[in-house]
Amino acid sequence: MALLALAPIVIVLRFATDAGDVLLFVVAAAALLPLAWLIGESTEHAAEHTGAGVGGFLNASFGNAPELIIALLAVREGLPDVVRGSITGSVVSNILLVLGFAMIVGGRGELDRRSLILQLGIVAFAVAVMLVPSIAGWVSGDRNSDRLALLSIPVSIVLLAVYVFVTAQNLRRHRASHVADASAHAWTLRTSLAVLAVATLATALVSEVLVHSLEGFGHAVGLSEFFIAVVIVAIVGNAAEHGGAVVIAHGGNMKLASEIAISSSAQVAVFVAPVIALLSWLVGDGLALSFRPIEIATMGLAALGVAYTVRDGISKRWEGWMLVGVYVAAAAAYFVAGDP
Repeated sequence: MALLALAPIVIVLRFATDAGDVLLFVVAAAALLPLAWLIGESTEHAAEHTGAGVGGFLNASFGNAPELIIALLAVREGLPDVVRGSITGSVVSNILLVLGFAMIVGGRGELDRRSLILQLGIVAFAVAVMLVPSIAGWVSGDRNSDRLALLSIPVSIVLLAVYVFVTAQNLRRHRASHVADASAHAWTLRTSLAVLAVATLATALVSEVLVHSLEGFGHAVGLSEFFIAVVIVAIVGNAAEHGGAVVIAHGGNMKLASEIAISSSAQVAVFVAPVIALLSWLVGDGLALSFRPIEIATMGLAALGVAYTVRDGISKRWEGWMLVGVYVAAAAAYFVAGDP
């Protein structure tokens, strides 16, 4: 709990001192860890009232708020490749890295096979739809043209429509099947949601500081802008879901932990990405959902591979190690690919 004091310390360092980017990055990254714990704790208490499916949706929604804010700030600064890279990294890291670590920590446990495969299918569908502007960008050689940004508008509307429909159906199923069994030690639902909201706001503020320092940090360690976006920004921007899922898995609730990981990935693909594309016209010149081949390939293969892994509805520790290993291979590919 004492580590939660790091969040205000980060704000003071950012706005009241001349701290360097490397120090800001390190302290901000450290500050996100206790916030991730707090979001995970409050989500688990909320899930005792709502069930794992709705609890995973709540965690994904609150956890992806900083991602949306960070992306819109990057659009305003004219960094479309950073935005697309962070979207790719969020989808891939949640599917592979977060779920993998959750399986390693949680061990053998029951999964909601139907819910997970449905949401992974949504990710695969989103990747297929985003092939339209992506292929156009590969052919033209300009992935940031106004024409592709305009083409991304109907693509975004389709993705949002699918998200609303599928999410409503999935939540209705979870609500119908859940039997209220909150323990005497559980927080009230109102308290859980209030803590989630405050922790998310703090995470957004700390994430802004971290992104502000990323460029300087990247220059200091010699990393490409693409690698910083697709790996570092994605992991840190989603620290809430990452830490929350692992903490919950450690407590033995693999069903909720897996819902958090996959729900977050699906929400980024069919909600966060299209919302950023639409709102980008208000804060900048429009964002084209035109991704590089390596981005499309890793998002699509990650979704299909994990769907095959969870098909039996049981998590296994060795599968977790395998997923983490695949993520490391994807990160290595991003490092080699470098900037476009």
